[in-house]
Amino acid sequence: MRTQGFDKRFHPWETAALLALCLVLCCGVWAQARQSAISAGLIRLHVVAVSDDEAEQALKLRVRDAVLARLSPLLEGAADVGEAEAILRENLAQVSQAAEAAAEGRAVRVSLEEERFPTRQYEGFVLPAGAYKSLRVVLGEGRGHNWWCIVFPPLCVSAAEADGLQEVMNQEDLKLITESEGYELRFKIVELWGELSSFLQGK
Repeated sequence: MRTQGFDKRFHPWETAALLALCLVLCCGVWAQARQSAISAGLIRLHVVAVSDDEAEQALKLRVRDAVLARLSPLLEGAADVGEAEAILRENLAQVSQAAEAAAEGRAVRVSLEEERFPTRQYEGFVLPAGAYKSLRVVLGEGRGHNWWCIVFPPLCVSAAEADGLQEVMNQEDLKLITESEGYELRFKIVELWGELSSFLQGK
């Protein structure tokens, strides 16, 4: 005898809600895996200005140029992202000295850390929002607009074309970020998941 008010069967709306939840979770797991795969072979450079004052923004670019000039010989010939990261960690003091020399007395903080980035359009490809290894250079209080690029593979001083990513990324992920035909929806899922993750973490 079935107890009144109790039914083991799901109502249609409950079934639909469970299916929708399963779909969202599956999309989330896939999107996280794709974003992690894309970011795994990259190291980004992030330079943050003291403020949005025109002079401080111009100074930020001079510091960027000094840092890139120091990084270029250091990372030349790095075989993979692991080797590039090790080189950067061993030479953070040199990078900091290069930044300080161009900073005209501003305090400089240089670190290599995981950082969350918004979606960013480059020439020939788009990196979705998410967590990336980042060489972070902060000037003074770091309240101004920032500038970023990719230091490994070394795309900052090139045209930043997708060709430079072929050696560090598989074809599926490369097609995803270059928005090849049929990949637009998949990229949007990864992008939205990265933005949602950043929002939930308050970053």
